Amino acid sequence: MKKTVLGELEELVLLVVAASADKVYGLPVLEQLQINTGRDFTISAVHTTLYRLEEKGFLSSSVGGATAERGGRRKRLFALTAAGGRALQEVQQMRNSLWEAIPEGKLKLLGL
Repeated sequence: MKKTVLGELEELVLLVVAASADKVYGLPVLEQLQINTGRDFTISAVHTTLYRLEEKGFLSSSVGGATAERGGRRKRLFALTAAGGRALQEVQQMRNSLWEAIPEGKLKLLGL
């Protein structure tokens, strides 16, 4: 079986979408990324990542209703797919395996 490879931003965006109670659009994803990582991202990078994850089958999207606050424009709303959930589980298992491979006490020896 082929391993899922996600870039860091892809993984973070998938986690934010997975943690959302409802379908979510780009701006709230950007805001959560910045809150949780303390880093700055551009909305363009977030949108590009959302679309790439949709192309990979990890997210699905639909167009929401038009709103007056957006000048009548509609929002593209994203949701996690089963494939996206499996990808997150694979990445989590891989990371856990790598953490468990660190010899006990090694990080303490480094003053961490």
